[in-house]
Formats: sequence, structure tokens, C-alpha cells
Amino acid sequence: MKKNDSIVLDIEEVLFPNKGIGYIEGQKVVVKNVLPKQKIEARITKKRSSGIEAKLEKVLQKSPFEQPSECPHFSLCGGCTYQNMDIASEIAMKEKQVKTLLEQANIIVKSWEGILSSPKQKAYRNKCEFSFGDEQKGGNLALGMRKRQSYYEVVTLTDCNIVDSDFLKIIDATLHFFQKRNIPFYHKARHDGVLRHLVVRKGEATGEILVNLVTTSEICFSLEEYQKQLLCLTLEGNICGILHTKNDGLADIVQSDKTEVLYGRDYFIEKLLDLEFKVSAFSFFQTNSKGAEKLYEIVKEFAGDVKNKIVFDLYCGTGTIAQIMAEQSKKVIGIELVEEAVAAAYENAKRNELLNCEFIAGDVLKKIEELNEKPDLIILDPPRDGIHTKAIDKIIGFDAPEIIYVSCKPSSLARDLQIFQQNNYSIERVKLVNQFPRTVHVETVVSMKKI
Repeated sequence: MKKNDSIVLDIEEVLFPNKGIGYIEGQKVVVKNVLPKQKIEARITKKRSSGIEAKLEKVLQKSPFEQPSECPHFSLCGGCTYQNMDIASEIAMKEKQVKTLLEQANIIVKSWEGILSSPKQKAYRNKCEFSFGDEQKGGNLALGMRKRQSYYEVVTLTDCNIVDSDFLKIIDATLHFFQKRNIPFYHKARHDGVLRHLVVRKGEATGEILVNLVTTSEICFSLEEYQKQLLCLTLEGNICGILHTKNDGLADIVQSDKTEVLYGRDYFIEKLLDLEFKVSAFSFFQTNSKGAEKLYEIVKEFAGDVKNKIVFDLYCGTGTIAQIMAEQSKKVIGIELVEEAVAAAYENAKRNELLNCEFIAGDVLKKIEELNEKPDLIILDPPRDGIHTKAIDKIIGFDAPEIIYVSCKPSSLARDLQIFQQNNYSIERVKLVNQFPRTVHVETVVSMKKI
């Protein structure tokens, strides 16, 4: 076998994230975008001593877990992975994936407590970052999600199972506005053009919508006309703010050189578990509000009685977990890298009349050294890549009796839990939430105790 050879493969299992596994002539083959028990035709793209990588060409025999996709864009769009899989099988597969990763890392779990389904399977996302581009080279302007396994091309979303219908109306209005004026998208290879991203956020409980248009600084259209176009839309929710962010960076990410408010305000309000939260344009906030309530209920359950306890909430974002814990604890101290998120956290605590919260802006690795109080409980909700090794050492140095780890990437979690386990923390309870149905992602909550 060599590169570009065509092979027929039985997919035995799908490992996290989206790695279909099959075997041919005794060698392991990894193929993305497949389902367990499919028979497929694939083309070899890489051949290494560790195994073979291949690209799906054709499904020869369907999986018993397969179903027709309800999304017209599924075959092209890179936003979802499991629209063609029944939800019960998806949930079971994700639980097995996390369990396998922890077992491979030799993590000893005292109580495995299964996986919860998201309260909403459709239209659950309260935030989406849409990209400008073209559907094929030299084609018309497009606005939506990147094509599957494509760095440049974009699928314009006319329908989507995981975002709110208001998002689609805003995409449609925005796309027609710029198509009519022949405004070019920013080309990542040539570093020219104007339009980069459109970020839409909406409060599940409040219906408030925040729209952020991201462009280069070369504005060749009327921002006032664009604002008027959006405000004329008939939406189920209501637009509370329209922002314009200038970004001249080379990286294909949403970042701000300068952000101005075109209309309204630069935040929206969301409610979780009877608390109210101000969420600004660049603040982290769980993208599935109803699912987040399930997630935080697990955190509260794992924490137990926190009366008279000091709680550290590291990587606290806008202070969501901190304030949920502050209702019953003696004091909560949160650390977050994004300064505007910390400002929002303070404002949220004031809004919810919680006077026992303190928030610190900065890198957990550095700011943790400034904490002089001894925590009774540490809650960790780090970014996708997990916790820096040096930060884990400092966290362990606090000798906290209990730690709760909230993870959105089980492979990072498994790596970090190895370090905690080696430093005399027992893994007491593990429970999952299918926070992001139809995608590869899953949330895991882990309770640890110092031995």
C-alpha cells in the first residue's frame, strides 16, 4: 500500500475527536467523518510507522446508527459531524470515548455517573462566529461556516440545525448587503480585502441579540446603512447592540484592534439558574445556555455543602460558576485572563447582589501566586488545551481538600488528571453532559479529593 491507493475499510470504532479506526493488513487506519460499523472506500493520504491516515471517498455500507441528515448543508459544512447519527448513539459513543481516554491514561475513577443529554438538540447555540469567503475559488461572496476539510471555502448557511433562526436572518441580510455593494472578503493568503467575520450572540432567556461585524480597517461602505439594514429585520429576539471590530492581524481569528458600538450597547444579558449575567463581545460564556444549567447543577452537586468555605474559581470567564457558588459559600475568588470578562464578572456580581466575590485579571499561571488565602475547594474550567503544567503544580501546592475540574476536551483532561492523581488526588466522581449535540465535543465534570 502507498499514498493515494484506494482501500476498503470496516470502521470498528470512532475515537475522540472524530477518528474512525479500521484495520487493513494488520495496520491501523484513521479516517475522519465516519461512523462506527460503516464499510467505506477511502484514499490513503499519509503512511507512517504509527499507522495510516486516509480520506473518506464513499460509504459502501451504512452504519446501524446512521440516519438521514436533516441539514441541507451537512455533506459540505464543517460545523457539525454527527447530523447523520441518531442522538442516543451519539451520546453513547461520546461517553465511551471519554471513558476510553481516561482508562488509557490509567485514571482510576471511583464513581462513573454517565452522561446527560442536552435539554435542546437543535438551535441550542447562543454564539456563532461566521466567516466571509467564497463557496469556490473566484465564486460569489459567501457567509457561514468553513467547508469540511477546507481552509478557505465557505458554506453560506440558509438553514442550520444548531443555531437560532434569528442568526440565519442576520446572515442573509448581511450577505445581501455586501453582495449588492461588491465588498470583497479578506483573503487569508493574499492579505487583501475587507470582510472577515460576523459574530452573533443571543440570550436564550432574554432574547437579546449582539451582532459584531469584523473587518479590516479599509472600510469602503457605510456602517450606518449596514446598521439600518439589520434594524429593519423582523426577528423573534431583539437586537440590543451592533458592533464593528477592526482587525488587521494576519491570523484567521476574531480579535480586536479596535471595537466601536454602532447601535445600543456592547453586551447582552443572559440568565442562568436564577442569576443574571452581562456577557460582553469577547467574554467567554457557555455556548449552550440550557446545557450550561445542567453542567453547573452537576458542579453544585459535586461541591456539596460549601457553607463557610473559601472557593477558588480559576479560568472564571464572566464569573458564572463563581457566582453560582457564591450564593452559599463564604467567599469566592476568580481568576480570568480577559480583562473585559473580569470587569463583566464584577458587574454581574453586583447585579446579583453578591458581595463575597473577588475577581483578578491575568494569567492563572502568574496570578495564582498572589493568592494568600487557603482554599477549601478549587474549581477549574480551563480553555480547550487544559492547564499549563506549571500552573497544575501551583494549584496542587494549595493542598485544597477538594477540586472540581470542568473540561471541554477529554484528551486534555486525561493528561491533567494523570498529574493530579500522581500527587495524591483521588478521582471520586465523573459525569458528562452532551453540551454540543451533533459535534465532536462533550463536557466532563470531575470531582477530586486529596488523599
